[in-house]
Amino acid sequence: MAGRGRARGPGVLGLCLLLVSLLGCLVGCGGRATSDHAKADVQRVLDRRAAALLDHDQGAYAATGAAAGYTAVRAVPLAAWSYRVTALHRSGDTATADAELSYRVDGYDKAPVTTARVLRLTRDGAGRWSVASDKPATKAGQQLWDQGTVRVVRGAHSLVLGVGQSGARLRSFADLADDAVPEVSAAWGTGWAGHLVVLVPKSLEGMAGLLGSPASSYRGIAAVTTGETGGGARTPADRIIVNPDAYGMLGRVGRQVVLTHEATHVATRAHTNAATPLWLSEGYADWVGYRGTGRTPAEVAPELQHAVTDGAVPAALPTDGDFGFSGDADRLAQAYEGGWLACRMIAERWGEVKLDAFYRAVGEHRERPGAVEGALKSVLGTALAEFTADWQGYLKTQLA
Repeated sequence: MAGRGRARGPGVLGLCLLLVSLLGCLVGCGGRATSDHAKADVQRVLDRRAAALLDHDQGAYAATGAAAGYTAVRAVPLAAWSYRVTALHRSGDTATADAELSYRVDGYDKAPVTTARVLRLTRDGAGRWSVASDKPATKAGQQLWDQGTVRVVRGAHSLVLGVGQSGARLRSFADLADDAVPEVSAAWGTGWAGHLVVLVPKSLEGMAGLLGSPASSYRGIAAVTTGETGGGARTPADRIIVNPDAYGMLGRVGRQVVLTHEATHVATRAHTNAATPLWLSEGYADWVGYRGTGRTPAEVAPELQHAVTDGAVPAALPTDGDFGFSGDADRLAQAYEGGWLACRMIAERWGEVKLDAFYRAVGEHRERPGAVEGALKSVLGTALAEFTADWQGYLKTQLA
Protein backbone atom coordinates (compact mmCIF):
# COMPACT_ATOMS: atom_id res chain seq x y z
CA MET A 1 0.00 0.00 0.00
CA ALA A 2 2.76 2.33 0.95
CA GLY A 3 4.65 1.49 -2.18
CA ARG A 4 1.66 2.02 -4.38
CA GLY A 5 0.96 5.26 -2.56
CA ARG A 6 4.41 6.60 -3.28
CA ALA A 7 4.09 5.54 -6.86
CA ARG A 8 0.66 7.15 -7.18
CA GLY A 9 1.85 10.54 -5.87
CA PRO A 10 4.15 11.41 -8.75
CA GLY A 11 1.64 9.94 -11.15
CA VAL A 12 -1.07 12.27 -9.94
CA LEU A 13 1.34 15.17 -9.95
CA GLY A 14 2.30 14.28 -13.51
CA LEU A 15 -1.36 14.14 -14.47
CA CYS A 16 -1.99 17.53 -12.89
CA LEU A 17 0.95 19.01 -14.73
CA LEU A 18 -0.33 17.51 -17.96
CA LEU A 19 -3.79 18.96 -17.34
CA VAL A 20 -2.35 22.33 -16.49
CA SER A 21 -0.23 22.20 -19.63
CA LEU A 22 -3.22 21.24 -21.75
CA LEU A 23 -5.36 23.91 -20.11
CA GLY A 24 -2.67 26.49 -20.74
CA CYS A 25 -2.46 25.42 -24.36
CA LEU A 26 -6.20 25.57 -24.75
CA VAL A 27 -6.34 29.03 -23.26
CA GLY A 28 -3.23 30.40 -24.95
CA CYS A 29 -3.55 28.63 -28.30
CA GLY A 30 -7.28 29.23 -28.29
CA GLY A 31 -6.69 32.97 -27.90
CA ARG A 32 -4.25 33.06 -30.82
CA ALA A 33 -6.56 30.93 -32.94
CA THR A 34 -9.44 33.31 -32.26
CA SER A 35 -7.27 36.31 -33.21
CA ASP A 36 -6.00 34.59 -36.34
CA HIS A 37 -9.56 33.58 -37.21
CA ALA A 38 -10.81 37.18 -36.93
CA LYS A 39 -7.90 38.43 -39.04
CA ALA A 40 -8.69 35.84 -41.70
CA ASP A 41 -12.37 36.82 -41.63
CA VAL A 42 -11.49 40.48 -42.12
CA GLN A 43 -9.09 39.61 -44.94
CA ARG A 44 -11.90 37.71 -46.71
CA VAL A 45 -14.22 40.72 -46.37
CA LEU A 46 -11.58 42.98 -47.90
CA ASP A 47 -10.96 40.47 -50.69
CA ARG A 48 -14.67 40.54 -51.55
CA ARG A 49 -14.69 44.33 -51.34
CA ALA A 50 -11.75 44.59 -53.75
CA ALA A 51 -13.31 42.10 -56.19
CA ALA A 52 -16.60 44.04 -56.15
CA LEU A 53 -14.79 47.28 -56.95
CA LEU A 54 -12.94 45.71 -59.88
CA ASP A 55 -16.16 44.11 -61.14
CA HIS A 56 -18.06 47.43 -60.87
CA ASP A 57 -20.59 45.68 -58.64
CA GLN A 58 -21.89 48.37 -56.31
CA GLY A 59 -24.30 46.01 -54.56
CA ALA A 60 -21.59 43.50 -53.71
CA TYR A 61 -19.36 46.36 -52.55
CA ALA A 62 -22.10 47.73 -50.27
CA ALA A 63 -22.56 44.25 -48.81
CA THR A 64 -19.04 44.53 -47.35
CA GLY A 65 -19.65 47.84 -45.55
CA ALA A 66 -19.68 51.59 -46.19
CA ALA A 67 -20.34 52.27 -49.88
CA ALA A 68 -19.06 55.87 -50.17
CA GLY A 69 -15.64 54.69 -51.32
CA TYR A 70 -17.16 52.98 -54.36
CA THR A 71 -18.67 56.22 -55.66
CA ALA A 72 -15.42 58.11 -55.14
CA VAL A 73 -13.15 55.70 -57.03
CA ARG A 74 -15.44 54.00 -59.56
CA ALA A 75 -14.41 56.17 -62.53
CA VAL A 76 -10.71 55.34 -62.15
CA PRO A 77 -9.67 52.68 -64.69
CA LEU A 78 -8.26 50.01 -62.40
CA ALA A 79 -6.38 46.92 -63.50
CA ALA A 80 -5.82 45.68 -59.94
CA TRP A 81 -6.93 46.50 -56.38
CA SER A 82 -6.21 44.45 -53.28
CA TYR A 83 -5.67 44.70 -49.53
CA ARG A 84 -3.26 42.79 -47.30
CA VAL A 85 -4.09 42.90 -43.60
CA THR A 86 -0.87 43.36 -41.65
CA ALA A 87 -2.37 43.69 -38.14
CA LEU A 88 -5.77 43.56 -36.49
CA HIS A 89 -6.64 45.34 -33.25
CA ARG A 90 -9.95 44.01 -31.93
CA SER A 91 -12.19 45.11 -29.09
CA GLY A 92 -15.36 43.06 -28.91
CA ASP A 93 -17.45 43.68 -32.02
CA THR A 94 -15.23 46.47 -33.33
CA ALA A 95 -11.78 46.26 -34.85
CA THR A 96 -9.12 48.34 -36.54
CA ALA A 97 -7.15 46.76 -39.37
CA ASP A 98 -3.76 47.98 -40.53
CA ALA A 99 -3.52 47.09 -44.20
CA GLU A 100 -1.48 47.61 -47.31
CA LEU A 101 -3.50 48.70 -50.35
CA SER A 102 -2.02 47.80 -53.74
CA TYR A 103 -3.54 49.00 -56.99
CA ARG A 104 -2.67 49.53 -60.64
CA VAL A 105 -4.16 52.03 -63.07
CA ASP A 106 -4.96 50.20 -66.27
CA GLY A 107 -2.62 51.04 -69.15
CA TYR A 108 -0.25 53.12 -67.01
CA ASP A 109 1.10 51.25 -63.98
CA LYS A 110 3.38 48.33 -64.79
CA ALA A 111 3.70 47.58 -61.08
CA PRO A 112 1.33 48.23 -58.17
CA VAL A 113 1.19 51.46 -56.24
CA THR A 114 1.25 50.51 -52.55
CA THR A 115 0.07 52.62 -49.64
CA ALA A 116 -0.71 52.06 -45.95
CA ARG A 117 -4.36 52.21 -44.86
CA VAL A 118 -6.32 51.98 -41.63
CA LEU A 119 -9.78 50.39 -41.80
CA ARG A 120 -12.40 50.49 -39.03
CA LEU A 121 -14.71 47.47 -38.91
CA THR A 122 -17.79 46.36 -36.98
CA ARG A 123 -19.29 42.89 -36.45
CA ASP A 124 -23.03 42.17 -36.48
CA GLY A 125 -24.97 39.68 -34.39
CA ALA A 126 -24.33 36.92 -36.92
CA GLY A 127 -20.58 37.41 -36.58
CA ARG A 128 -20.09 39.10 -39.96
CA TRP A 129 -17.48 41.87 -40.25
CA SER A 130 -18.11 44.97 -42.37
CA VAL A 131 -16.02 48.04 -43.19
CA ALA A 132 -17.05 51.27 -41.50
CA SER A 133 -14.22 53.46 -42.86
CA ASP A 134 -11.05 53.23 -44.96
CA LYS A 135 -8.49 55.99 -44.48
CA PRO A 136 -4.76 56.65 -45.03
CA ALA A 137 -2.42 55.56 -42.25
CA THR A 138 -1.00 58.35 -40.11
CA LYS A 139 2.19 58.90 -42.10
CA ALA A 140 0.78 57.98 -45.50
CA GLY A 141 -0.42 60.51 -48.07
CA GLN A 142 -4.00 60.56 -49.21
CA GLN A 143 -5.17 59.03 -52.46
CA LEU A 144 -7.15 61.33 -54.74
CA TRP A 145 -10.44 59.51 -54.00
CA ASP A 146 -9.97 60.23 -50.30
CA GLN A 147 -10.73 63.85 -51.20
CA GLY A 148 -13.97 63.24 -53.12
CA THR A 149 -15.42 61.67 -56.24
CA VAL A 150 -12.82 61.36 -59.00
CA ARG A 151 -13.57 62.63 -62.50
CA VAL A 152 -11.49 61.20 -65.36
CA VAL A 153 -10.49 62.75 -68.69
CA ARG A 154 -8.39 60.89 -71.24
CA GLY A 155 -6.01 62.55 -73.69
CA ALA A 156 -4.02 61.12 -76.56
CA HIS A 157 -0.97 60.72 -74.28
CA SER A 158 -2.47 61.32 -70.86
CA LEU A 159 -4.88 60.33 -68.15
CA VAL A 160 -6.10 63.20 -65.99
CA LEU A 161 -7.80 62.48 -62.66
CA GLY A 162 -9.42 65.34 -60.78
CA VAL A 163 -11.53 66.12 -57.73
CA GLY A 164 -13.65 69.26 -57.47
CA GLN A 165 -12.76 70.30 -61.03
CA SER A 166 -14.93 70.78 -64.10
CA GLY A 167 -14.57 68.51 -67.08
CA ALA A 168 -13.45 71.50 -69.17
CA ARG A 169 -10.61 72.31 -66.80
CA LEU A 170 -9.45 68.73 -66.68
CA ARG A 171 -9.54 68.66 -70.49
CA SER A 172 -7.22 71.69 -70.52
CA PHE A 173 -4.68 69.70 -68.49
CA ALA A 174 -5.01 66.76 -70.86
CA ASP A 175 -4.29 69.12 -73.78
CA LEU A 176 -1.20 70.49 -72.03
CA ALA A 177 0.02 66.97 -71.25
CA ASP A 178 -0.59 65.84 -74.82
CA ASP A 179 1.52 68.75 -76.09
CA ALA A 180 4.24 68.04 -73.53
CA VAL A 181 4.86 64.41 -74.47
CA PRO A 182 6.14 64.99 -78.04
CA GLU A 183 8.23 67.95 -76.85
CA VAL A 184 9.95 65.76 -74.29
CA SER A 185 10.46 62.94 -76.78
CA ALA A 186 12.00 65.36 -79.27
CA ALA A 187 14.59 66.37 -76.68
CA TRP A 188 15.17 63.16 -74.72
CA GLY A 189 14.16 60.45 -77.16
CA THR A 190 11.31 57.98 -77.21
CA GLY A 191 12.76 55.43 -74.79
CA TRP A 192 10.23 56.16 -72.06
CA ALA A 193 6.55 55.45 -71.41
CA GLY A 194 5.38 58.35 -73.58
CA HIS A 195 2.26 59.00 -71.51
CA LEU A 196 1.40 60.86 -68.32
CA VAL A 197 -0.86 60.52 -65.28
CA VAL A 198 -1.92 63.94 -63.99
CA LEU A 199 -3.70 64.43 -60.66
CA VAL A 200 -5.65 67.67 -60.15
CA PRO A 201 -6.97 68.10 -56.59
CA LYS A 202 -9.41 70.83 -55.65
CA SER A 203 -6.88 73.10 -53.92
CA LEU A 204 -3.37 73.56 -52.56
CA GLU A 205 -4.49 71.77 -49.40
CA GLY A 206 -5.57 68.83 -51.55
CA MET A 207 -2.17 68.74 -53.23
CA ALA A 208 -0.45 68.75 -49.85
CA GLY A 209 -2.72 65.94 -48.66
CA LEU A 210 -1.69 63.76 -51.60
CA LEU A 211 1.96 64.39 -50.76
CA GLY A 212 1.51 63.93 -47.01
CA SER A 213 3.09 67.31 -46.26
CA PRO A 214 1.98 70.73 -44.95
CA ALA A 215 0.41 73.04 -47.51
CA SER A 216 3.03 75.68 -46.71
CA SER A 217 5.66 73.44 -48.29
CA TYR A 218 4.12 73.85 -51.76
CA ARG A 219 2.67 77.34 -51.78
CA GLY A 220 3.68 78.93 -55.09
CA ILE A 221 4.78 75.57 -56.55
CA ALA A 222 2.64 74.87 -59.62
CA ALA A 223 3.23 71.11 -59.82
CA VAL A 224 5.43 68.28 -58.60
CA THR A 225 6.16 64.81 -59.91
CA THR A 226 6.24 61.74 -57.69
CA GLY A 227 7.92 58.50 -58.68
CA GLU A 228 10.77 56.11 -58.01
CA THR A 229 14.18 57.53 -58.91
CA GLY A 230 16.24 55.10 -60.91
CA GLY A 231 13.07 53.06 -61.48
CA GLY A 232 13.16 50.39 -64.14
CA ALA A 233 10.49 49.13 -66.48
CA ARG A 234 8.51 47.41 -63.69
CA THR A 235 7.55 50.43 -61.60
CA PRO A 236 4.33 52.37 -61.04
CA ALA A 237 3.78 55.28 -63.39
CA ASP A 238 4.90 58.65 -62.07
CA ARG A 239 2.15 61.04 -60.99
CA ILE A 240 2.23 64.72 -61.86
CA ILE A 241 0.37 66.46 -59.03
CA VAL A 242 -0.92 69.92 -59.80
CA ASN A 243 -1.39 72.85 -57.42
CA PRO A 244 -4.54 74.37 -58.96
CA ASP A 245 -4.15 77.58 -56.95
CA ALA A 246 -0.70 78.37 -58.35
CA TYR A 247 -1.56 77.05 -61.80
CA GLY A 248 -4.42 79.48 -62.10
CA MET A 249 -1.96 82.38 -61.88
CA LEU A 250 0.06 81.27 -64.92
CA GLY A 251 -0.42 82.26 -68.54
CA ARG A 252 -0.71 79.76 -71.39
CA VAL A 253 3.05 79.56 -71.99
CA GLY A 254 3.75 79.23 -68.27
CA ARG A 255 1.24 76.41 -67.90
CA GLN A 256 2.79 74.56 -70.82
CA VAL A 257 6.33 75.04 -69.51
CA VAL A 258 5.33 73.58 -66.14
CA LEU A 259 3.65 70.49 -67.64
CA THR A 260 6.56 69.93 -70.02
CA HIS A 261 9.02 70.35 -67.14
CA GLU A 262 7.19 67.72 -65.08
CA ALA A 263 6.85 65.41 -68.10
CA THR A 264 10.63 65.60 -68.47
CA HIS A 265 11.02 64.27 -64.93
CA VAL A 266 8.80 61.34 -65.91
CA ALA A 267 10.92 60.64 -69.00
CA THR A 268 14.30 60.92 -67.25
CA ARG A 269 13.32 59.11 -64.04
CA ALA A 270 15.11 55.86 -64.87
CA HIS A 271 18.37 57.80 -65.31
CA THR A 272 17.93 60.00 -62.23
CA ASN A 273 19.24 58.80 -58.89
CA ALA A 274 21.35 59.79 -55.89
CA ALA A 275 24.22 60.70 -58.22
CA THR A 276 22.17 63.38 -60.00
CA PRO A 277 22.43 66.87 -58.49
CA LEU A 278 19.25 68.93 -58.50
CA TRP A 279 20.85 71.65 -60.63
CA LEU A 280 21.05 69.05 -63.40
CA SER A 281 17.68 67.31 -62.99
CA GLU A 282 15.75 70.57 -62.49
CA GLY A 283 17.87 72.52 -64.95
CA TYR A 284 17.40 69.90 -67.66
CA ALA A 285 13.64 69.78 -67.06
CA ASP A 286 13.48 73.57 -67.38
CA TRP A 287 15.64 73.44 -70.50
CA VAL A 288 13.17 71.06 -72.16
CA GLY A 289 10.25 73.12 -70.86
CA TYR A 290 11.52 76.39 -72.33
CA ARG A 291 13.00 74.80 -75.45
CA GLY A 292 11.21 76.23 -78.46
CA THR A 293 9.31 78.94 -76.56
CA GLY A 294 11.61 81.76 -77.69
CA ARG A 295 11.96 83.02 -74.13
CA THR A 296 15.23 84.87 -73.47
CA PRO A 297 17.50 84.40 -70.43
CA ALA A 298 16.39 87.77 -69.09
CA GLU A 299 12.75 86.67 -69.27
CA VAL A 300 13.36 83.23 -67.74
CA ALA A 301 15.96 84.18 -65.11
CA PRO A 302 15.01 87.60 -63.68
CA GLU A 303 16.22 86.89 -60.12
CA LEU A 304 19.61 85.68 -61.29
CA GLN A 305 19.84 88.67 -63.60
CA HIS A 306 19.36 91.00 -60.63
CA ALA A 307 22.20 89.23 -58.81
CA VAL A 308 24.53 89.38 -61.81
CA THR A 309 23.86 93.05 -62.53
CA ASP A 310 24.53 93.78 -58.84
CA GLY A 311 27.89 92.06 -59.15
CA ALA A 312 26.85 89.02 -57.13
CA VAL A 313 27.63 86.26 -59.61
CA PRO A 314 27.22 82.88 -57.84
CA ALA A 315 30.52 81.37 -56.72
CA ALA A 316 29.38 77.82 -57.50
CA LEU A 317 26.65 75.82 -59.18
CA PRO A 318 23.46 75.56 -57.10
CA THR A 319 23.53 73.00 -54.29
CA ASP A 320 20.68 70.66 -53.49
CA GLY A 321 19.98 72.76 -50.42
CA ASP A 322 19.34 75.79 -52.62
CA PHE A 323 16.28 73.99 -54.01
CA GLY A 324 14.65 73.51 -50.61
CA PHE A 325 11.19 74.99 -50.07
CA SER A 326 12.49 77.02 -47.14
CA GLY A 327 10.52 80.18 -47.79
CA ASP A 328 13.47 81.98 -49.42
CA ALA A 329 11.81 82.54 -52.81
CA ASP A 330 14.76 84.43 -54.32
CA ARG A 331 17.23 81.68 -53.44
CA LEU A 332 14.92 79.02 -54.86
CA ALA A 333 14.32 81.00 -58.07
CA GLN A 334 18.05 81.58 -58.58
CA ALA A 335 18.73 77.86 -58.10
CA TYR A 336 16.27 76.89 -60.84
CA GLU A 337 17.50 79.65 -63.12
CA GLY A 338 21.15 78.72 -62.56
CA GLY A 339 20.48 75.06 -63.35
CA TRP A 340 18.57 75.99 -66.49
CA LEU A 341 21.38 78.22 -67.73
CA ALA A 342 23.98 75.52 -67.05
CA CYS A 343 22.04 73.07 -69.22
CA ARG A 344 21.38 75.74 -71.83
CA MET A 345 25.11 76.44 -71.98
CA ILE A 346 25.91 72.76 -72.52
CA ALA A 347 23.31 72.51 -75.29
CA GLU A 348 24.71 75.61 -77.05
CA ARG A 349 28.40 74.86 -76.61
CA TRP A 350 28.54 71.06 -76.87
CA GLY A 351 25.18 70.29 -78.50
CA GLU A 352 21.88 68.79 -77.39
CA VAL A 353 23.08 65.22 -77.94
CA LYS A 354 25.99 65.84 -75.56
CA LEU A 355 23.63 67.35 -72.99
CA ASP A 356 21.53 64.18 -73.00
CA ALA A 357 24.64 62.01 -72.85
CA PHE A 358 25.98 64.05 -69.93
CA TYR A 359 22.72 63.60 -68.00
CA ARG A 360 22.75 59.85 -68.55
CA ALA A 361 26.44 59.54 -67.70
CA VAL A 362 25.93 61.24 -64.34
CA GLY A 363 23.11 58.81 -63.51
CA GLU A 364 25.20 55.80 -64.47
CA HIS A 365 27.61 56.64 -61.65
CA ARG A 366 24.87 55.75 -59.08
CA GLU A 367 26.61 57.72 -56.28
CA ARG A 368 27.14 61.46 -55.92
CA PRO A 369 30.92 61.65 -55.27
CA GLY A 370 32.71 61.95 -58.59
CA ALA A 371 29.56 61.59 -60.72
CA VAL A 372 29.48 65.09 -62.21
CA GLU A 373 33.26 65.29 -62.40
CA GLY A 374 33.46 61.97 -64.25
CA ALA A 375 30.72 62.87 -66.72
CA LEU A 376 32.23 66.30 -67.38
CA LYS A 377 35.52 64.64 -68.29
CA SER A 378 34.19 61.68 -70.29
CA VAL A 379 31.36 63.44 -72.15
CA LEU A 380 32.32 67.13 -72.34
CA GLY A 381 36.09 66.89 -72.00
CA THR A 382 36.28 69.45 -69.19
CA ALA A 383 36.73 69.67 -65.42
CA LEU A 384 34.39 70.98 -62.73
CA ALA A 385 36.42 74.12 -61.99
CA GLU A 386 36.67 74.97 -65.67
CA PHE A 387 32.98 74.24 -66.24
CA THR A 388 31.99 76.43 -63.29
CA ALA A 389 34.12 79.30 -64.60
CA ASP A 390 32.54 78.91 -68.04
CA TRP A 391 29.08 78.96 -66.45
CA GLN A 392 29.87 82.13 -64.51
CA GLY A 393 31.06 83.76 -67.72
CA TYR A 394 27.91 82.58 -69.49
CA LEU A 395 25.75 84.17 -66.80
CA LYS A 396 27.48 87.49 -67.31
CA THR A 397 27.17 87.27 -71.09
CA GLN A 398 23.49 86.32 -71.05
CA LEU A 399 22.23 88.40 -68.13
CA ALA A 400 24.44 91.48 -67.70
